[in-house]
Amino acid sequence: MSDETGDWRNVLRSLFTGWQRPTEHPVDEEGEGAESLIGFVVAAAMVGILTGVSAATFRLLLERGAHLRAVVAGWAHGSWWGLVAVILACAATAAIAAALVHRIEPHAEGSGIPRVEAVADGRVRPDRFRILPVKYVGGLLAISGGLALGREGPSVQMGGSAAVIVATLTRRNLADLRVLVAGGAAAGLATAFNAPIAGGVFVLEELLKRFDPRTTIATLVASASGFVAAHLLVESRYDFDMKPLADPRLVEYGWILTIGVVTGLLGVAYNSSVMAALKRADASRWPKEVRAALTGAGVGVLVWLAPGLVGSGDGLTQDALHGRGALLTVAGIFLLRFALGVVSYAAATPGGLFAPMLVLGSQSGLVVGLVAVHLTPHAVPSLPACALIGMAAFFTASVHAPVTGLILATEMTGNTNQLPPMLAACAVAMLVAVAIRSRPIYDRLADRAAQAARRESAKP
Repeated sequence: MSDETGDWRNVLRSLFTGWQRPTEHPVDEEGEGAESLIGFVVAAAMVGILTGVSAATFRLLLERGAHLRAVVAGWAHGSWWGLVAVILACAATAAIAAALVHRIEPHAEGSGIPRVEAVADGRVRPDRFRILPVKYVGGLLAISGGLALGREGPSVQMGGSAAVIVATLTRRNLADLRVLVAGGAAAGLATAFNAPIAGGVFVLEELLKRFDPRTTIATLVASASGFVAAHLLVESRYDFDMKPLADPRLVEYGWILTIGVVTGLLGVAYNSSVMAALKRADASRWPKEVRAALTGAGVGVLVWLAPGLVGSGDGLTQDALHGRGALLTVAGIFLLRFALGVVSYAAATPGGLFAPMLVLGSQSGLVVGLVAVHLTPHAVPSLPACALIGMAAFFTASVHAPVTGLILATEMTGNTNQLPPMLAACAVAMLVAVAIRSRPIYDRLADRAAQAARRESAKP
């Protein structure tokens, strides 16, 4: 057998069974390997294209799944056993998604962003190739079944897995692989939300927390190429439709700062609730599939009663950005989605936190706006503006990434004249979270992923 044939067999084996430590190429102080920078950029573009295609098809299938869920919910009201059928279907999808994670690839659980962060930081080994199909299929089942989870986490982790594939095939060194993983994450987020700038900024601001030239180039190239590849399949448009908003006035800033305080407190509470639910789930002796099935069954009841309240919640965010809803209704939706998001994330299925955060942020901003309309109707931003500001501020309080929050809200809605009030609210929300000493949600989840990896490696 020739050496070349043996090398390719090792490469293919590493793709399907696990990561094989790459050849250690020399790396200088700037992070430049022995290969040219052009070759590295080409690899980053390949990562972006593979991620864009994966995330775009994932998004399209999720849209079909949401439509099918609504159709089934409508059909279920036409027969006496419809409720039972919906409950069983939702329980089955959640249980199968949890089984895929538990029995095939445990690292596909949850958002995936914390795992990517841990890989990019060098705290855990790169993921195996099989994480991509498990994340893809498991995410489709869990989110289409109605769990309050987002598409961005699976898209980000699929981007990280795409980077492992490309780095293995092109024989990149370990330092390059970690940078490419970050680039894949950026491409995943860019595709998930039609937000290429936010995708790159999120990775640099939150996942890596550095802006060195090599990392920045790879991240932006992957994000841009992924965005372009995705739009060969998905129509280019804003994720949320918003009418033009009036320019902010100085008299409105009292309520804008109030939105920052409220979302800051709620973001901290959400982080704590998610971590507490995960801790309780980790201590449970019940099989993960059983716990997921019970969660899915509860969601099935909601699917039958009010199908618009389940799933990723994009419709709820859209309604809030149109200023729709009475005070008690919006407050009720917020409380329901808060609890549903926490329970869904603890079900040990693939799914992200971004989209649920956007729902909670827009609803909390709208609640403040509805209260303000009753108290000072002439000194309050429009209700859609309050929802938009709340969306960015809640994200900031939870993730501690204010620049990403601002850009993400802007790219998803196409609105730019609310940047000053969003900046003010995000600053206050961040101040509240830091003052309470609340750590960013993804840092806490990344620590949990690293601890799980250490426990796994310690097993005989």
